[in-house]
Amino acid sequence: MKIPTYIYLFLSLFYGCSPSINFTGGSIDPSIKTIGIQSFFNQSGNGPPSISLQLTEKIRSFYQNNTKLIVTKESGDWNLEGKITKYFIQPVAPQQGQTAGLNRLTITVNATFRDDINNRKFTKDFTFFDDYSQSQSLATVENEKVDYILNEITLMIFNETTSNW
Repeated sequence: MKIPTYIYLFLSLFYGCSPSINFTGGSIDPSIKTIGIQSFFNQSGNGPPSISLQLTEKIRSFYQNNTKLIVTKESGDWNLEGKITKYFIQPVAPQQGQTAGLNRLTITVNATFRDDINNRKFTKDFTFFDDYSQSQSLATVENEKVDYILNEITLMIFNETTSNW
């Protein structure tokens, strides 16, 4: 089976090139080899007891699974740390009779990022929420909602660290 010349030329041109591109919306400078991710702590006063560990592991796993970076607990070329600053529920979607049709669980994470190779850094709040029916108790939906929100916040943090701002 013969490969058409233009396909062979195209593949040959890009063979060996390893641009640092991913499908999550950002790129990583090839000189960056490690990322130190410190434990994220829950300073909100609310939420499940394991939320800090859950967030930290989600962030570490995301970088490990979606980049070539070596994830460490110590300092790296990039460094990321933070805390959960808000965890609250509020009624939304008012209905007749001054009741809410939905409750909204909102989580805010304050993250600090430092790129020691390119001398850039930021400290930023990342907030996400998910709604659930007023007829459901938080206890029945909390694990699912927290998992979803933390996944979204992890993606937001990743995109912010890999964007070329």
